[in-house]
Amino acid sequence: MSISGSLANALSGLTAAARAAQVVSSNVANATTEGYGRRILQTSPATLGGQGAGVRIDGVLRDVDPQLIADRRLADADTAHADRKAAFFARLETSVGLPSDAGSLSGRIAALETALIGAASRPDSDARLSQVASAAREVASRFNDISGDIQSLRMDADRDIAQQVGQLNDRLEKVADLNHKIRRQMGAGHDAAGLMDQRQRLVDDISEVIPLRAVSRDSGEIALYSATGATLLDGQPASFGFAPVGTIVPEMTLASGALSGLELNGQPVSTSGPYAPAAGGSLSALFDQRDALAVDAQTELDALARDLIARFQTPGLDPTVPAGATGLFTDQGAAFDPANEIGIASRLQLNRAVDPADGGSLWRLRDGLGAATAGPPGNAGLLSAFADVLSETRSVASGRFTGSTASTSDLSAEYLSFVGGARQSAEADQSFARAKGEVLKTAELEFGVDTDQEMQKLLLIEQAYSANARVVRTIDDMMQTLLSI
Repeated sequence: MSISGSLANALSGLTAAARAAQVVSSNVANATTEGYGRRILQTSPATLGGQGAGVRIDGVLRDVDPQLIADRRLADADTAHADRKAAFFARLETSVGLPSDAGSLSGRIAALETALIGAASRPDSDARLSQVASAAREVASRFNDISGDIQSLRMDADRDIAQQVGQLNDRLEKVADLNHKIRRQMGAGHDAAGLMDQRQRLVDDISEVIPLRAVSRDSGEIALYSATGATLLDGQPASFGFAPVGTIVPEMTLASGALSGLELNGQPVSTSGPYAPAAGGSLSALFDQRDALAVDAQTELDALARDLIARFQTPGLDPTVPAGATGLFTDQGAAFDPANEIGIASRLQLNRAVDPADGGSLWRLRDGLGAATAGPPGNAGLLSAFADVLSETRSVASGRFTGSTASTSDLSAEYLSFVGGARQSAEADQSFARAKGEVLKTAELEFGVDTDQEMQKLLLIEQAYSANARVVRTIDDMMQTLLSI
């Protein structure tokens, strides 16, 4: 081999070693960076006229495990869905309150029962009657507040849906833009690994909203499909649509057209069910919260409120009240109509006839809601009847407990049990999803940058660089010798 050929070989070795050191330093610097794919310098022997001509740099490979990333993305979507669901039931349970909490629904009902028993023992005491009125008012207020919290949860979900749809469209546009940039970079023979890192982070964000799978295309581009096969990006990005509302009340539902559903390229799509284009992920969980979970919670609360009203409208309970007239609790002052059960918990009110704050008189609690004048102060019959009907075990007319028998206290406890059980189930799903996600993230990190291995590579690169530099120095010495002859 000629001296010039030897020098060319050594210089190519120096160039390759320098590029390898650059790759290793990038790997070490980004060892903990989310979405970073470990770089591997690809080299091959260079030849010229059938003779060895040093080393050729073929490029830099972004070394990732596509299947592992795909599995981790699906786990991230499951975790996001489970997190939303668990948070919903945790907030709802807090609103309902625990039985030991005096301000809870069960606590308010128990306080009313206690006040009625106390007033029955001293029907002549205005203070005892005032306690009954106050306790009944607090019961109605507690129903109103819980119903309001449920609708607030629906409005929060509606607002978050709009935000996520906007972010989803933005990220799909950015992934499409990065696809074009990566294609141009690779077409020009440049390294596009950095752009691929950016794209992976964007796709990871999208996958938490909608579970997806990425399919490689030519020139480094990717196509995105939902887990159920809907096209999110294939050349051009899909466009999602959603119209939020300002206020939600119990009567507003997706089926009635009062609330917006999700649209994909102008067409309505489902967010639940095994074949729904947008099933899974945080977006699906938000629609589930707004249109199913919160609606079910309101339905059960309305069933409990209906039962409470019906107990005090029992025919013959209060001889001064005609059949079908309002009892102790009303539907915003009117008699309750079973055909108008939706949202009754939000409209529950104490009968104005016994509410001094609304022009009523306390003595009607003792003498009858429809009494024109006060009766004997020692008459405890109606107060005792009120206490008995509240604790009476009777058939439930609506809700999940239809046909079963329970007292008002039993029903409030069942409602809390329903909410608490749903929370525990949601948290169990959340724990499983998080554990699965953590395992896959750990596996992805293990597949990523190993700093110990990279430092070992750096030592070998240093040795190779030194060896090539020594060859160059030796050739220089030889040239100086030749020139001095």
